[in-house]
Amino acid sequence: MFKRGDEYALKLSRLGEQSGQIAKRAIYDAADIVADQIRANIDTIQKVHDYQKEDLKKSLGITPMDKDGNGYWNAKIGFDGYGSVPTKKYPKGLPNQLLARAIESGTSFRPKTPFVRRAVTKTKNLALQKMRERIDEDIKEIMEE
Repeated sequence: MFKRGDEYALKLSRLGEQSGQIAKRAIYDAADIVADQIRANIDTIQKVHDYQKEDLKKSLGITPMDKDGNGYWNAKIGFDGYGSVPTKKYPKGLPNQLLARAIESGTSFRPKTPFVRRAVTKTKNLALQKMRERIDEDIKEIMEE
């Protein structure tokens, strides 16, 4: 009887040791779903040049995972770098973060088109479900070893 209890305790210990990696995989799986929907929404944006849409899609990424002060794992989805067309004002090209924010929130001359917010809202339940599935799979794998 003690042998089985010791095996179970060992599996729980392994589960605890790997909990950070399990959380990271689940969060990245969910972030991939949201990022894919953001890319799809970029194609639907009106009054933006095709090359700017491509710049946004290419610059969209997921940050490396980090733990915040409260012990929660986080990854951020965002835009990086510069657009492909240099201008006098932006010799490196228009910053992709600036373009994305102008589209998302609008400006004095551009109506807002919340393509990121729509993606997050649309994929929230699917992303949460994917996280649950990943965590369940990883726990099952550890407990069956």
